[in-house]
Amino acid sequence: MAISDMTRKHILTELPGPKARAMLARDAEVVSPSYPRDYPFVMSHGRGTEVWDVDGNRFLDFAAGIAVCSTGHAHPCVVQAVKDAADRFLHISSDYWHEEMIGLGERLARLAPMGEPAMSFFCQSGTEAVEAALKLARYVTGRSRFIGFLGGFHGRTMGSLAFTSSKYTQQKGFFATMPGVTHVPYPNPYRPLFAGADQGKAVLDYIRMLFERNVPASEVAAILVEPIQGEGGYVVPPDGFLAGLRALCDEHGILLVFDEVQSGIGRTGRMFASEHWGVQPDIMTLAKGLGSGLPIGAMVAKRRLMSQWKRGAHGNTYGGNPLACAAANATIDLVEGGMAANAAAVGAHFLSRLHDLARDYACIGEVRGKGLMIGVELIENDAERTPARALCDDVITRAYHNGLLLLPCGASTVRFMTPLNVTRDEIDEGIALLRTSLDEALAGA
Repeated sequence: MAISDMTRKHILTELPGPKARAMLARDAEVVSPSYPRDYPFVMSHGRGTEVWDVDGNRFLDFAAGIAVCSTGHAHPCVVQAVKDAADRFLHISSDYWHEEMIGLGERLARLAPMGEPAMSFFCQSGTEAVEAALKLARYVTGRSRFIGFLGGFHGRTMGSLAFTSSKYTQQKGFFATMPGVTHVPYPNPYRPLFAGADQGKAVLDYIRMLFERNVPASEVAAILVEPIQGEGGYVVPPDGFLAGLRALCDEHGILLVFDEVQSGIGRTGRMFASEHWGVQPDIMTLAKGLGSGLPIGAMVAKRRLMSQWKRGAHGNTYGGNPLACAAANATIDLVEGGMAANAAAVGAHFLSRLHDLARDYACIGEVRGKGLMIGVELIENDAERTPARALCDDVITRAYHNGLLLLPCGASTVRFMTPLNVTRDEIDEGIALLRTSLDEALAGA
């Protein structure tokens, strides 16, 4: 079947269709305009990697709710776990105990890549997990400064926002955020900022210079870093960089915090992205794919750190919600039971197909990623490899009209974060839709 025939078969109306347009008009009257919506997709239902809008149009979802629907849409095991939990009780608050919360804590302690006993603090989102990590770091070290990375995204509440720097719009109008954060470049071999071939070493040397001249290392509580940078462009750091950060932190008594909100829970073919380099953090933040769509976050830390918190030092109302914990436990079952391995195998196939595509399109500057966390950076046809921002936006819009849901990141990167149970056939269909979208965008359709 030709791709145009495939599109016609699945896209039944103009986009957005009449039902979607009516809902968009209702939304405009009552919902905040601050949400960064990219195109007018109005969802009806989904199964696995497929989703349908309210007008009956079918799409492949290669965004997975921003890497949240890790086990696909409405996985029956997750749905059943949530239904069973709901039959028992919906809420009890973190003032009390229940099996799903304790069991999830035990599982995360077993999986945590710290190399020693770990404990978890549960919340509802990635930004809350980051806030908890910052508070714990300050509490146990008695220090108040932090190091973050340009291009990083860690959330939108005032503490995590102090680190977020993937787009200036995320900070515009909200100064002052939490004080004490110094940003340094994230090592990007494709777009080096420093002289020399080893950008990871160059960034580490830059941090050492800051310690000597501007930021006393003895006042730094933690370095917060994404093992693979997400919103900043799906940038994979050079080998040796995370190990170098670990050594630097050990040298100065600084805590190393890995933000695995987007890269964790099987996304890269390992349970956590840091495991690709064998580097152990002191603290780790999780959310997104942990609950397969239900709102849950976790701050996981070495027990010897977390146990220093006194009763009431930090808490919340909904942390450890029984429905969210049930979804997380079912999700971990599925990820450990084969979905992480599928992400590694199908991700390798996806990368291979994208590299094949890159040979046909000069506008594809770099294909990068691990597992099913993949970015394709689009560039202008010039010697400077100028980011092709308009082309990136156009490709993503055209993909929507062709039946493929995508999202951008960085300056001009198309990111792919499919459900972890995506099939090779679905990848191949998505590649065909992407090729059509590239052709249309380049032709100015």
